[in-house]
Amino acid sequence: MIRVNQVRVPLVHSEQDILHKTAKILRVAPEKIHSWQIIKKSVDARKKPEIRVIYSVDVCVESEKRVLAACKSGQVDKVTIKPYEFPKEGQERLDYRPVIIGTGPAGLFCGYQLAKNGYKPLILERGKCVEERMQDVEKFWRDGVLNPKSNVQFGEGGAGTFSDGKLNTLVKDKLGRNREVLKIFVEAGAPEEILYEAKPHIGTDILCKVVRNLREQIEAWGGQIRFDAQVTDLCMDGKRITGVVVNDTETIPCETVVLAIGHSARDTFEMLDKRLVPMEAKSFAVGLRIEHPRRLINKIQYGQEEHPLLPAANYKVTAQTSSGRGVYSFCMCPGGYVVNASSEQERLAVNGMSYSGRDSDNSNSAVVVTVTPEDYEDDYEDDSPLSGVYFQRRLEEKAYQVGAGAIPVEIYGDYRRAVTGQKRDLPAVCQEYPGFAPAVKGAYRMANVHDILPPALNEALVEGIDLIGQTMQGFADEGAYLSGIESRTSSPVRIMRDETGQSFIQGLYPCGEGAGYAGGITSAAMDGMFIAEKIGARYQKPA
Repeated sequence: MIRVNQVRVPLVHSEQDILHKTAKILRVAPEKIHSWQIIKKSVDARKKPEIRVIYSVDVCVESEKRVLAACKSGQVDKVTIKPYEFPKEGQERLDYRPVIIGTGPAGLFCGYQLAKNGYKPLILERGKCVEERMQDVEKFWRDGVLNPKSNVQFGEGGAGTFSDGKLNTLVKDKLGRNREVLKIFVEAGAPEEILYEAKPHIGTDILCKVVRNLREQIEAWGGQIRFDAQVTDLCMDGKRITGVVVNDTETIPCETVVLAIGHSARDTFEMLDKRLVPMEAKSFAVGLRIEHPRRLINKIQYGQEEHPLLPAANYKVTAQTSSGRGVYSFCMCPGGYVVNASSEQERLAVNGMSYSGRDSDNSNSAVVVTVTPEDYEDDYEDDSPLSGVYFQRRLEEKAYQVGAGAIPVEIYGDYRRAVTGQKRDLPAVCQEYPGFAPAVKGAYRMANVHDILPPALNEALVEGIDLIGQTMQGFADEGAYLSGIESRTSSPVRIMRDETGQSFIQGLYPCGEGAGYAGGITSAAMDGMFIAEKIGARYQKPA
C-alpha cells in the first residue's frame, strides 16, 4: 500500500480531482491506480481567502516497487496497515464475569471488547439509559430541576454525550486502537466521515443514538448493563477485590472491577479514599467559556463569514502569560452552545456542546489556565488527594452564588475592567452581528463573573485572551460573552495503577478520564480497550 500525503485541491473539487492530483504526484496515469481511499482530510486556510483542501490517500497501483522507486517525492510513503487484534485468551480462571463501573466511553468500550470476546461483562451505571437521561437533561435546562444521578455528567454515555463529540486525540497509537474506536462508532451509526476528517466530531444528537446502539450490541453479545445502579462500596479480602456494593444494599461478588467512573464521580473518589485506594491530586484546568458570533470566527479563520462547503470554523489557541501560566482554549464548540453541566445541588459548572450540524449562531470555547496541587492543596488539611475536588467545589459554589442559581454571564470588556481597573476603548466587533446574544442551554443572567476565580487566575485569563486577540483579530472583543465556571476539564485525581493496569488492590482496574489516564472521548475509549486487553490476556472466559 502506498500513502500519498499533501494532496492539495481547490475548495470546490470532485473525487476525480483528488484521483488525478494523486496520480500526478505518483507520476502514473490515473487508470494505473486500481483502488484508493481517503485517510485524512483537512482544510488549509493559511492563504485567505484562497482556501484549499488537503488529503492523505492510500492507493494500490500496478508495480508498486517500480512506482516507489521512480517517485522521489517526500509526499509518498509505503505503509503497512496492521488491524487491531484482541489478545489471546489468558489462562487464569475467572469465576465471575468482569464488573465495569460507568458507561462513559472508557466503560462502554471496555465492555464492548470484553463482550465481543466472550467475557459477558456486567456494566453498572448510577444514572439512566440515554433515552431517559436526555429527558432529565432537557428538563433541567428548561425548569432548573437537577437530578443528581441523571444529568450532563452522569448517565449512559458519560459527560461526552452532551459535548461537541470531538474524536481527535493526541495519544500515540501503534496498536490500531484509535482507528478501531472510530470504526466501532461508524458501525454504531456515526457518519463515515469521522474515519478521515482531521478533526472528527459526532455531535450530541447523533452521539445519543450511537451510545444506545453500542449498548444494544453489548447486550446482544451477552453483556448486561444495569442503570440506577451506583457502586457505593468495594468488598475486599486483604488486597484482593471480592465484590461491589450497589446502592448500599446489594452485594455482587466478582474478581475484577473496572473503575471507569468519569471525572465527576466525587462521591466515588471519597469512597475510594476511605478504602485507602492509592490516589494523588493532579493538575487540571479551570476557566471560563467565551462566546463569539459564529460568522466572526469564520471570518477570522477563513477570511469569509459563510461558505456552503466550509464547516463552522474551529480554532485552537494558546498564550504564555508574564506570570508563567499558560492560557489555552479547550473543547472548542463551533456553532455550539454553552450548557449548564452541574451535577451537585447549589454548585454550578458549564461546558460546551454542539449538535452535528454545528449551526448555532455562536461559537464558544473554554479559555482555561492550568492549576496544580501547589495552587490549592494549602487550603486543605492532611495533604488530601481530594484537594482538587474541594477546589472545584469551592469555585462551583461561588459560580452558583454569583449567578443566583443561573449561569453567570459577563461581557469581556466589563470583566477586563473589573480585573485590571483599566479602560479600553476598542470597537465592539461582536455587536456588528445583529442579534448576538448568549447561546445557552439552561437559565443565565448577567452577573459579575470576575468574582468567581481567584485574582491570579483572573489576571492570567485577561492577559491570555488579550494576547490571543493580537493574532485573532476580534477574539478579545469587548462584546464577547464570558460564562462560568469551567471546572470539569479533566479529573482532579489520579487513581494509581501498575503495568498490569491494576491498583495495589488485586483485580481493581482504574480506567479512563476519571482515573486520570485519558482526556476526551477517544482517548478514554482507547484506555477502556487497553484494560479489556489486560483482563482478556490474563483470564479465561467465565463459564
